[in-house]
Amino acid sequence: MPFVSLVVTINTYIFPATAMNQDDFDIDADEGPSRSQLKREAEALQDLGLALVQLPPNKYKTVELPDNLREAIDLARRIKAHGGKRRQMQFIGKLMRNLDAEPIRAQLEAFQQQDRRAAQQFHQLEQLRDQLIEVGDTALGDVLERYPHADRQHLRQLIRQAQLERDKSKPPAAARSLFKYLRELNETSD
Repeated sequence: MPFVSLVVTINTYIFPATAMNQDDFDIDADEGPSRSQLKREAEALQDLGLALVQLPPNKYKTVELPDNLREAIDLARRIKAHGGKRRQMQFIGKLMRNLDAEPIRAQLEAFQQQDRRAAQQFHQLEQLRDQLIEVGDTALGDVLERYPHADRQHLRQLIRQAQLERDKSKPPAAARSLFKYLRELNETSD
């Protein structure tokens, strides 16, 4: 085939055309993940590392991690300088690229689910306390059904004290005591 010389002009620059075949224009060719996708994945792993750094110590101890990653996370917890911490987080992300992050994600999700359940339970107990203070003895039957081992006399006493404090616009010490007692009942019933 004879050499064809074409000249393509783009913004005042002149480039000689090269021989191109159909494969150069094949969009369906699998070239692997794009550079942007690789960056998103690296940032996701870095965010996962940040979540590990921010975990409370009692939960952090239960997560199974390789020794080098655990050392890097421990170091990141001690670093206070912003730039140093940022570089350490990038290093943690790099270490996490070499391991399967799904078990770690699953464990962090389980921790978040526990926290959500605890917050929901906390709000339910607050609502129960508020209902007891507002309604009084009529709501006491529901509480005694829910917690049959509860001390009826002690509950009535706490409710009356909380109502008196509310009526006199005093600080809610009895309401706190009532909440604490309801929380104890809830923990012993589980």
